[in-house]
Amino acid sequence: MAGIRLENIHKRFGSITVIDNINLSIHDGEFFTFVGPSGCGKSTILSMLAGLEEASSGSIYFDDTDVTGLSPKERDVAMVFQSYALYPHMTVYDNIAFPLRMRDHGRSRIESEVARAASMLGLERLLARKPKELSGGQRQRVALGRALVRSPKVFLMDEPLSNLDARLRLEMRGELKRLHRELKTTTVYVTHDQAEALSLSERIAVLDRGAIRQVGTPREVYSEPANLFVAGFIGSPSMNFVPAVIDRTDPLEVECNGLKLAPVAIGRPAEKNAVLGIRPEDVSVSNDRSEGGIAVTVTLVEPAGSFNWVDVEWNSTILRGIASAKEALRPGDLAYMSFRPEQALLFEERSGLRI
Repeated sequence: MAGIRLENIHKRFGSITVIDNINLSIHDGEFFTFVGPSGCGKSTILSMLAGLEEASSGSIYFDDTDVTGLSPKERDVAMVFQSYALYPHMTVYDNIAFPLRMRDHGRSRIESEVARAASMLGLERLLARKPKELSGGQRQRVALGRALVRSPKVFLMDEPLSNLDARLRLEMRGELKRLHRELKTTTVYVTHDQAEALSLSERIAVLDRGAIRQVGTPREVYSEPANLFVAGFIGSPSMNFVPAVIDRTDPLEVECNGLKLAPVAIGRPAEKNAVLGIRPEDVSVSNDRSEGGIAVTVTLVEPAGSFNWVDVEWNSTILRGIASAKEALRPGDLAYMSFRPEQALLFEERSGLRI
């Protein structure tokens, strides 16, 4: 196992900067995830950690060893790809055993290591099959097994669950969490799926256009987003944003869509124009007018089993909220929306930073 340190990492392809001065430490034994939209540089970082891409400038350390100029083999990392990358002509046993044979391990060592990996991943009965005879989830388990037998310093995983259906993704998430708990190997994971990042990770780095916008635990990036980008990207459905104007700062009071509110702030605003953010799950929509309820018009109802997601129009602003499945809400209906001001977050309009 190894801790990882990235110091002043830049990556350029010609005149295009893909990674812009990243400084980051990943703890020994940590499950760390890079998450962000397509094209933000996640996979490029993983390729640089693996040694498949060279950094344009900066240094990469595994513990205190500078690995910047080392080959993938010398770095002792194992990668798991979304495409599985299995050898179609080999059995499951031979696919898992392949990296051990390449290192000239003896037959007894190979047999014991393959048996150990197969047992951990529930592959004992599939060892004689070829990849074409396996389901997507089984193939991904084989790819994991091939990485496990190497006992690397670092696991690197590039969207390994993206080719699986929703049910298998949930199963494999649990499998990955269990394996990490047992092995405690430093794992760097890349995904565009923020739900995956929240459920798997000990810490998350949220990337945008090659720069880290926030690093923190899943709870921190969800409940305490540092800026508008993180607030809007983390969470499903996305956070609601409403323009606001700061009326006074001590105590803090804002005017938002004709309403006076006192949201929680962690600093002093540098400008009057702001953006109020509120999670959809914190916005209650109902037919019944409760105390403080705001009159809105229903524009969309999306059943979600035990509850409904409901889009409403509030003074020309569309917000998403949550309603009981028992509420007979339909588009065009008058309804009432409510949320607690202390659940709202406030951001500077120009910088996007959280106030």
